Amino acid sequence: MLYRTRHIFILMSGLLHLGIGSYFSYRVQTWQRALQYLGSALITIAPVLITIGFFYEPHLQGLYAPLSKCGIIMLAVGALLHVVSGVKEG
Repeated sequence: MLYRTRHIFILMSGLLHLGIGSYFSYRVQTWQRALQYLGSALITIAPVLITIGFFYEPHLQGLYAPLSKCGIIMLAVGALLHVVSGVKEG
């Protein structure tokens, strides 16, 4: 059962890459572009942690999943940074 949940995390990161890749355009403002770069870096690193966790974490005691947890948090923060970078100045 634990392998199946890790598989869904890998799928989620792939779908997030497809979603961001389909809309991505560089922002004009420097701070918006910096948020995009930071968000993209987090979203790119997260699948590596999730994939390592796919093989490593099912053998841990209980439901302890430090790598998957860190990867999911990185995906969420990276996606939010992309959303915030798209906010128009008022």
